[in-house]
Amino acid sequence: MKALRIKLYQSSANYRKEESDTNKMTYPLPPFSTVIGALHEASGYQTYHPMDLSIQGKYESMHREPYTDYCFLNSTMDDRGILVKMRNPELLSSAFDKVAAAQKSQGNSFRKRITIKVFDEILYQEFIALKELNDEIENFKNTRYKRIMDLIKTRKKTIKIKKTEVSKGEIQYEKLCRREKQIKEIEKQIKDEFEKYKEVQYTKPYSKFRSLTTSLKFYEILNNVELVIHVKAEETVLMTILDNIYHLKSIGRSEDFVEVTEAKIVELIQDDNCDVTSSFSAYLDFRDVKNERIFPVAVGGGVNEKGGTRYGLNKTYQIIDDKRIFDKKSVIYLSQYGIDETSETIWLDRDDDQEYIVNFI
Repeated sequence: MKALRIKLYQSSANYRKEESDTNKMTYPLPPFSTVIGALHEASGYQTYHPMDLSIQGKYESMHREPYTDYCFLNSTMDDRGILVKMRNPELLSSAFDKVAAAQKSQGNSFRKRITIKVFDEILYQEFIALKELNDEIENFKNTRYKRIMDLIKTRKKTIKIKKTEVSKGEIQYEKLCRREKQIKEIEKQIKDEFEKYKEVQYTKPYSKFRSLTTSLKFYEILNNVELVIHVKAEETVLMTILDNIYHLKSIGRSEDFVEVTEAKIVELIQDDNCDVTSSFSAYLDFRDVKNERIFPVAVGGGVNEKGGTRYGLNKTYQIIDDKRIFDKKSVIYLSQYGIDETSETIWLDRDDDQEYIVNFI
């Protein structure tokens, strides 16, 4: 069977575990969905082209790399964090300007300028002006606006009572209905104008100001990564990937650049009487390990009774109700393993003095 063998090198990489948010932990090898996405992008594919993968490799060491994590709070706080102004309030991104920062763990106040450090005086004064405008709006709402609304409410109640005192169809009843309609229209107009003024003058401008907190977190970084990826797909797909493989820029983070050291079409074989031990770690089909078609040569530690670590890795997905529903594959990550025969999902790639165990998933 023909397959495409790709050898890659990365000086550093983080294949982020999607469930890790406090610190960005890494898988030991890139997940299937990550590799499939990278190959599709390199090939210029706009739609999904089915393919099965065998992913194996090794890394030299792992270290932790610090980074600053930014978290936007749900509301603008007066006494904590960093006050920022978003350049586009509809997008939570790094596009913001720092206005001021609280200096203590408690007792700060941006409004009263207590124990804060101001970075941009113009933006700070804009923030203060909006807070003062909100006070004026609330004062107007609780005084003059409230008196007008109470008067309208009283008149509506009076008309409602008068309507019960006359019969429908009488001229007086129709006059009361017209007057009631006029009052409701006036009420709606006043409410709309008030809400529009508040929205334009205060709500939208103030929504650009957000509270931001920062914390020191860490990436797990793999060093000197070697990957061996076998791809099984239609021949036209294999050739397209091969022709565009040097467009592959990164796997993992955008800064995790790859060097393509080899890409070639190879012939995989079956052998019912072999004794092969892999020199690479790999993601292996859980069923093949469970049924002992693939077996650990030495227990390297982990949570699985077979001596490896079990993962549920994303491969492909479907869009259902505007959500990505991933097809997860159950795999075992093993660092030392071997086979004594091949099968429908287990193949051999013999290349000079190197033998690769290829377990397609």
